[in-house]
Amino acid sequence: MTEPDLPRKVAVVGAGSWGTAIALLLSRNGYRVTLWGHLREEIEALRQDRENRAFLPGFALPEGIQPEHDLPAALEGASEVVIVVPSHAFASVVAQVAPRLAVGKGISWATKGFEPGSGRLLHEVAREALGDGELAVISGPSFAREVALGLPTAVTVASTTRQRAAEVAGLFHSERFRAYTSDDIIGVEVGGATKNVLAIATGIADGLGFGANTRAALITRGLAEITRLGLALGGRAETFMGLAGLGDLVLTCTDDQSRNRRMGLALARGLGVDAARAQIGQEVEGLHTAREVLRLSRRLGIEMPISQQVCTVLFDDLSPAQAAHNLLEREGKTEVW
Repeated sequence: MTEPDLPRKVAVVGAGSWGTAIALLLSRNGYRVTLWGHLREEIEALRQDRENRAFLPGFALPEGIQPEHDLPAALEGASEVVIVVPSHAFASVVAQVAPRLAVGKGISWATKGFEPGSGRLLHEVAREALGDGELAVISGPSFAREVALGLPTAVTVASTTRQRAAEVAGLFHSERFRAYTSDDIIGVEVGGATKNVLAIATGIADGLGFGANTRAALITRGLAEITRLGLALGGRAETFMGLAGLGDLVLTCTDDQSRNRRMGLALARGLGVDAARAQIGQEVEGLHTAREVLRLSRRLGIEMPISQQVCTVLFDDLSPAQAAHNLLEREGKTEVW
């Protein structure tokens, strides 16, 4: 008597809140999942508690999810690899994953950001490590807790080929999770990364009591900044009006589940960056992204005044109130994108 075929195995590399939510989604979709984390004590806690009490409390891990500290064991037999680590760890993790993949095997990731120091998009980092492997990025308006709850969510999966985008989208797509496809991997990456900087700006404005008018203006002009940068890097304009652009920007700027928005709110209350980060207790991607956005905008000759003022608050000790004043006193001009 032959053994029944086991469900396909997916390795989720990164056991934070978003990685855990993705593991839950994939498990519900019928896949076996290994959930890898780099800290042994955290993985031991996941195994014992069957719950990510540190980053996504309140959600029991089903039997189909196996927490794993050993990376080769997590990857062994996996038909797909989804990387969900902070942007500053992405290059290191991809370098560890690459030698353990079959020749030509690709990866996907749900990390949002640029490579710190170089400003490279993450597909460039992955391409350097993987060579010919097919790549895909998952991005869009998606808070981890709402995905874990099974609330309706829609994202974009972009890849270097439409076939690969469809394959990865098929992993995630379900009745409560819609995964659209795109071949504009640059645009999707830029939208997902840069919106975090604008969310800090919006949090600052709301924390200063500027109101709904200001919030709407920041989101709109923030979208203009994202679009300018994305077009200069090779993205397409329509991508920034979609889920990975406008959709993710609106979500991150308007809801306090966003760590980046909470960072802005804390700064407006007078907390320093380190104190605000400690209070939030998880990675705040906008802190890493802001420097890279500023460097890229200067190198490409792109005007990004909101992002620039965010950087001065984060790294040059400018007060949030003065940064807001600097934006408001800019001379009048024609609205351009």
